[in-house]
Amino acid sequence: MDASTIASIQSLQREAASLLLYQSVLSGEVGIAFLELLQTLRQPDRDGFSYLESYSRWFKAQAASNQSWQEYLIAQILKDDNPFTQQAQKASLSDLPPALVDAAQRDLQALQSIYDCPSAQISCWVQEACQIPLMPVVWHQEPETISENELFIREKLATLESWADALEDLAAHYQQFGTGIFAEYRAFRWQSGQMIGIPHADPVKVTELVGYESQRDALLKNTEFLLAGYPALHVLLYGSRGSGKSSLVKGLLNQYEDSQLRLIEVAKSELKALPEIVEKLRGVPQKFIIFVDDLSFEEDDDAFKALKVVLEGNITARPQNVVVYATSNRRHLIREFFADRPAPRDGDEVHAWDTVQEKLSFSDRFGLTLTFESADQNTYLNIVRHLAAQQGINLSEDDLDYRALQWATRHNGRSGRTARQFVDFLRADLALFGS
Repeated sequence: MDASTIASIQSLQREAASLLLYQSVLSGEVGIAFLELLQTLRQPDRDGFSYLESYSRWFKAQAASNQSWQEYLIAQILKDDNPFTQQAQKASLSDLPPALVDAAQRDLQALQSIYDCPSAQISCWVQEACQIPLMPVVWHQEPETISENELFIREKLATLESWADALEDLAAHYQQFGTGIFAEYRAFRWQSGQMIGIPHADPVKVTELVGYESQRDALLKNTEFLLAGYPALHVLLYGSRGSGKSSLVKGLLNQYEDSQLRLIEVAKSELKALPEIVEKLRGVPQKFIIFVDDLSFEEDDDAFKALKVVLEGNITARPQNVVVYATSNRRHLIREFFADRPAPRDGDEVHAWDTVQEKLSFSDRFGLTLTFESADQNTYLNIVRHLAAQQGINLSEDDLDYRALQWATRHNGRSGRTARQFVDFLRADLALFGS
């Protein structure tokens, strides 16, 4: 390669190394492969094999991300989690430390220099270094459907002479849509002290749930309070198994898919971390439902104390962007034994009934309790008919009802879950065997 090409590669490396805040833009698989390719191109290789191998790794990383190099860079900038983006989402740009703003502007100029070197140019460099007749294939992928605000930022960056001038628009984007993992995913799982993003959330929709309309409407209204920025209530969904309690909560993500709603699933074994989780969410622009499925406690359970702090609060103010939605098959969430009931004996607690009542009244600490009763025959059949209509199953109502009742008798009884299992089986059976 000639001296000008080497100088161009060195310039790109220098810009990447100069990043003060946005280093993680290049820390993903695509960015790392890009930097390794630049470094490889500066090393002598008579046969050129190392150049081709390094280029192929970069090409494969772009293909795996399903984004072209330039689209990838902008996507990483929009969700990058760094000191500037974290503070920009909580305060106006004028209130941020001047050094932080200056560093962000300088980083954006460096990233613009990297952006202005398209994949085709790098492919030409590889061709020149290897002295091969054809350029390596350039990965190109049209961007998938994106939000209007993200499209606005992309078009702004594409037309500006200096990306430093886009800082105000970027700060507004971070303030509205957040950064990091919360900007990338809608559903999460707290696991071993970490927030894990779930790329493929359950597609269930609240419109699929029939027979519990009043409970559904109450939950939707409370969730809309949360999304509108008003104080929302913690909710306990209590009732028989298979009645759709969990599906109703998970369906909220799809009901409000265009909003900033996020769902975090926390297992009972992880409940001790609830105060920590809540503090991580404080001040973040998204609205969060902490989802606890199948909730119940044993005596002296530490998770009980952690959840009590979140439900009742402590000296720290409760963030208004977080609520707890829990499901349970038990009306009284803490198991009570006959031995718990006080009989006056020497050495016993004088006001022992107060302890018992605290256990039994724990569910009252939820602001809203929604009860899901067992499905009677009419409710069960209405659910089956509704699901069958959604799936386009063409059977007479009498035939459908007969099959549904036979299924319930032979399997798990009447419930929304049983209805779903029956309709899924029936749809496949009719499609494959026409029976």
